[in-house]
Amino acid sequence: MPTGRVFDYPVTYLANVGATRAKLLKDGMGIETYGDLLQYYPSKHIDRSRFYYTHELTTNMPYVQLRGRILSFEEEGDGRKRRIVGHFSDGHGIVDLVWFNGLRYVEQAYKLLTEYVVFGKPTLFKGRYSITHPELTEQQSLSPMGLRPYYSVPEKLQKRGLNTRMMEQWVLTVFRVLHEPLPETLPEYLVQEMKLMPRDEAIRAMHYPRSSEQLSQATYRLKFEELFFIQLNILRYSRERNRRYAGHVFAKVGEYFNDFYYHHLPFGLTGAQKRVIREVRQDAMTGRQMNRLLQGDVGSGKTLVALMSMLIALDNGFQACIMAPTEILAEQHLDTFRHFLGDMPVRVELLTSTVKGKRRQAVMEGLQNDDIQILVGTHAVIEDNVCFHNLGLVVIDEQHRFGVAQRAKLWAKNRIPPHVLVMTATPIPRTLAMTVYGDLDVSVIDELPPGRKPIQTVHHYENRREDLYNGLRQQIALGRQAYVVFPLIKESEKVDLQNLEEGYKEFERAFPEFRISMVHGKMKAVDKEREMERFVSGETQLLMATTVIEVGVNVPNASVMVIMNAERFGLAQLHQLRGRVGRGADQSYCILVTGFKLSGDTRRRIQIMTETNDGFEIAEEDMRLRGPGDLEGTQQSGIPFELHIANLARDGQEVQLARDVAKRVLESDADGRHPEHRGMWEELARLNRYRTDWSAIS
Repeated sequence: MPTGRVFDYPVTYLANVGATRAKLLKDGMGIETYGDLLQYYPSKHIDRSRFYYTHELTTNMPYVQLRGRILSFEEEGDGRKRRIVGHFSDGHGIVDLVWFNGLRYVEQAYKLLTEYVVFGKPTLFKGRYSITHPELTEQQSLSPMGLRPYYSVPEKLQKRGLNTRMMEQWVLTVFRVLHEPLPETLPEYLVQEMKLMPRDEAIRAMHYPRSSEQLSQATYRLKFEELFFIQLNILRYSRERNRRYAGHVFAKVGEYFNDFYYHHLPFGLTGAQKRVIREVRQDAMTGRQMNRLLQGDVGSGKTLVALMSMLIALDNGFQACIMAPTEILAEQHLDTFRHFLGDMPVRVELLTSTVKGKRRQAVMEGLQNDDIQILVGTHAVIEDNVCFHNLGLVVIDEQHRFGVAQRAKLWAKNRIPPHVLVMTATPIPRTLAMTVYGDLDVSVIDELPPGRKPIQTVHHYENRREDLYNGLRQQIALGRQAYVVFPLIKESEKVDLQNLEEGYKEFERAFPEFRISMVHGKMKAVDKEREMERFVSGETQLLMATTVIEVGVNVPNASVMVIMNAERFGLAQLHQLRGRVGRGADQSYCILVTGFKLSGDTRRRIQIMTETNDGFEIAEEDMRLRGPGDLEGTQQSGIPFELHIANLARDGQEVQLARDVAKRVLESDADGRHPEHRGMWEELARLNRYRTDWSAIS
């Protein structure tokens, strides 16, 4: 056995793990080392402390063990459907034991009328219980440990021969070679103060608990440890960034801001907008670089806050830019800024991939000689040849659409990195914000501008088309417009959904008196822009689209959003689409059209959409239903380390506790010199070993 930390040994040192299985474990389960294996915790534990009788079986039992004899075998089916069925009796009834694989082994290994212990999951088929691919042993004693681990193995790996029994054998092997306790990673005073189980005991108890109480204590210890190291990492980096990176000082609010505020502001600011502008202003005065996350629902007025923050930069002799994920959104920002600014002497220009030739050259020169004060663009603004005279503020809109490396390039646009304001209309649950964006200061706009009416959301089944059509006719007769969104562009043989092209034809037949536009992501940019412009100008009354309109379309006259096959969309996407309407003073509507067969989670999604317009409430529910890893942007932005046992959707209190404790530890030992913290810093270094250090990037 090689020397070094056992935790870091590759799994290839284990019996029956060759190169092929090692690759399966790595690709399918993220397991490369002994440590990975020990931290692949059981999905559940099975009580092997008692035998059940066949007459006690029910379909909701997870796994059971029976004791009895195989009375007879018979073969059924042909070819791939061939199987062996053993008729097993414990004297109280009969259960069928079914094998589809390894038939020759079954025939040779198991004997009639020999007493076996059968372990497996019972299912009911045509009034008779059966257990597929049971585990059979001649051992008659009950497990002294009672609770045995069950490991979830992906189905494609099961087909390659990996199963929970193999996992258990490998885990047992690792425990056998651990001659000394696993090193403690938390300071002893924290373990004592918080009454935590020691780490070695907790990891062993996660696999082989002596009782459910011990399992609960182990789970709590390991959840806290995961969340603590995430928060320690985030807070340490945030502290280091604040120490290392100076920021431009915006010392005054001057002529640009005041002229706009007193003479061009189209409507009064909400209290939330005023609060956020104050927070930005205070950040920009400190001499440290601002990194602020601005959350606000669709239509809450984030763009106006961004513009007024840019005017503060201009008042202090700096340029500003805003980077948007799509050309449609960038052009919309350009139009909005120019409309708001009116005749103010502020030059705002656009830079996207379609800005070429002399026009592009003029933009490049204007940025370098300070003639252009505000640049609006897409990812084109981060190209190396785009140089600013003195960039002081960067606004990143819908920031989850950009990779970390892309955003990092904006830092190189000035000798002292510019202030950064990242905006999102996708509300982020509080626990996720503390974890994924925990190093950013967070501002929230939680009020809608005055005069906005809440959108009414209703659910229609697909057989109520006439009601849907009549409602659309009434709104269009009032001079309004409507979106109709489909999940697919063309018909798919695999997914039985109404697609955009078929839907377009259907709506043409249903509404011969109206003009209709169609937009989707595979159209040429020029065609897409033309169709969008027809809708924006009011030339067409209906816009048939895919989710390309989810972000960046602002048509105040559109009062109806129809989402076809709404069951195929996640909560966050439904909420984003709904936010395309309700942008004017008229009452707006969102109509969710679904089929009849809906799962429990889908019904819950539709229900919450009809009950609330609160984006944060929706985001919390979305995380509860889908889990944090599936939420838009979180995979890319990155939870710092993989979560093996903690769950951000359920463990909100633990996240806050871990953050508070990590903050206290850092305040007492900011330089990492205290001997009692040595194991803690070593563990943090180990966790960071394979991770790109984006610590200084918002």
